[in-house]
Amino acid sequence: MTLRFVRLLACQLLLMLACALPGPARAAEETVEITRAYIEAAEEGYRLSAAYSFDLNHGLEDALQYGVQLYFTTQISFTRPRWYWFDEKAVTNKRTHRIWYDVLTRQYHVTILGSVSQNFASLDDALFFIRRPTRWVVAPRGALKVGEVYNVTVSMGMDRNYLPKPIQVSAFNNSEWTLASQKKTFQYRAE
Repeated sequence: MTLRFVRLLACQLLLMLACALPGPARAAEETVEITRAYIEAAEEGYRLSAAYSFDLNHGLEDALQYGVQLYFTTQISFTRPRWYWFDEKAVTNKRTHRIWYDVLTRQYHVTILGSVSQNFASLDDALFFIRRPTRWVVAPRGALKVGEVYNVTVSMGMDRNYLPKPIQVSAFNNSEWTLASQKKTFQYRAE
């Protein structure tokens, strides 16, 4: 009797563990990969050229269809290493894209907060605009010391802080609402 009970308990614990752990396909689905990131010097300042690879999981697509606006934020920072103290933070900047679906017009809208807005007929087109953003000025001319080497750190992901409060509470405890990249760091010599 007790051996049978132990086997049943062990099977239930293994089943709970298998359901709780994300599989490799699910873990890969919920990440953002930074496929390209580099800095270009221009007349107006320093521009970030980046590209991302990600897909929305089923839960996020459903939320979008039901009128929830999703926000994706790219963060960048320039630090200059110093041997005698902590690294100097030269520049930090961020840019946020908002995407939402309008049921009446059956169009997806993407807005760069504080800037342009565009309409798209399909979700793939709207996500392409977010995955391949336009180059944006992350630092004005003169913000970096010419000839110095800076460590540039870029990250991108869904920003849950912009979600409505009732959804925020659920989103912080739900792995379906986690979509973010690892930080990508590279060096840039200021021109």
